[in-house]
Amino acid sequence: MIIKKTMTDEELVKLYESGVNEAFDALLLRHKDKVYASIYMSVRDKDLANDIFQETFIKAISTIKQGRYTEKGKFSSWISRIAHNLIIDQFRTEKNENTISNDEDEELDLLNDIRLYEENVEDTMIREQVYEDVVRLMNYLPDNQKEVLRMRFFEDLSFKEIADATGVSINTALGRMRYAIINLRKLADANDVYPCQEPY
Repeated sequence: MIIKKTMTDEELVKLYESGVNEAFDALLLRHKDKVYASIYMSVRDKDLANDIFQETFIKAISTIKQGRYTEKGKFSSWISRIAHNLIIDQFRTEKNENTISNDEDEELDLLNDIRLYEENVEDTMIREQVYEDVVRLMNYLPDNQKEVLRMRFFEDLSFKEIADATGVSINTALGRMRYAIINLRKLADANDVYPCQEPY
């Protein structure tokens, strides 16, 4: 079956539930950059971010295949929550063990299983470097600007959802986003990083 770029996330989920594996490939291609960047921004470790990224989509695959996907909102918000919960679990584990576990369990290589990454190695490295640069530059933003940028760009929340989550008005959230973009562009120019589209 031909997967069309105009298909919504929900349409792709239903196709995947019906046995069209390429539908999940399309979902992964659509959301992988933002999910990975959000994870990396939280854990600040490329190997750990890759592990959590893979586990995020493996959990999504398992949930959908078992017919337990009942999300009524956005797929992007759902997949972001899975990643967020895995990050929290990781932090709890680190706190309990007071160290990051280096045990290498039997890995499920999502990149091979789903056969999605069609980009060549150079493209992949460039993309990852750009996101690392963006995350690094975001650390120089004020906390309230960094928060709204992360929630809008990486978690794909609406400004109403951001306003509710941060306890401010929508206009305040929009204002913080505006200043975050202005400041991020200044930082990018100063550091020769030209990464991003506007997260609106």
